Amino acid sequence: MAPMPHRSSTSSAARTQRGSVLPAAPASDEAISQALGQRIRALRARSGLTLEQLSRQSGVSRAMLSTIERGEKSPTLPIIVRIAAGFGIPLSRLLGAEPDPSSVAVIRAGQRIAFRDPETGFERWMLSPAHVDNGVEFVLHRLPAGRSTGMLPAYARPTEKHLTVASGTLTVVVDEQRQVLNTGDAIYFEVRAPYCFVNEDPRTDCTYYMVIARKR
Repeated sequence: MAPMPHRSSTSSAARTQRGSVLPAAPASDEAISQALGQRIRALRARSGLTLEQLSRQSGVSRAMLSTIERGEKSPTLPIIVRIAAGFGIPLSRLLGAEPDPSSVAVIRAGQRIAFRDPETGFERWMLSPAHVDNGVEFVLHRLPAGRSTGMLPAYARPTEKHLTVASGTLTVVVDEQRQVLNTGDAIYFEVRAPYCFVNEDPRTDCTYYMVIARKR
């Protein structure tokens, strides 16, 4: 299955924020929704799941899943995270990352798999090569000013997150505790309960790097 669409240009399409060059913006919402819908349908067929079964496993309504599969709607971050959990795969795998068995793998700047939440403008780039089966991922998030990711579900598989704020201010809500991080601050937490990220600054976007480690 083909990976999710992305823009192939690098330096010309890259954006600068406070002196830091960000990856090229994700493809349009329409392109993302079409490719993602095809991928979800193919994964569901390969898994032998009906829409009703995937709905029960993911907690996403059958009607919503059908709309997404037809490419008529691009899912929000909380929805796509739940769909990935319903399949029992990492989010990056759902977005198009495929395991690479080679001992050395390179991902070029214009080949990064990206996702954009159509409602909040949240953007996610996978920075590490697609060795998703080794349980470790390196990603970059951009959360627009005044926006939240929404509450995200806990993982079925024990998972750790290591996060460093590259620019802006980020509030991390985990285990019903709020931690406010400024540029350069870092946090580690185990995803044992629902959590979310919030940018409470009404004027400045926040970018942060994160290592996701799934325990075996």
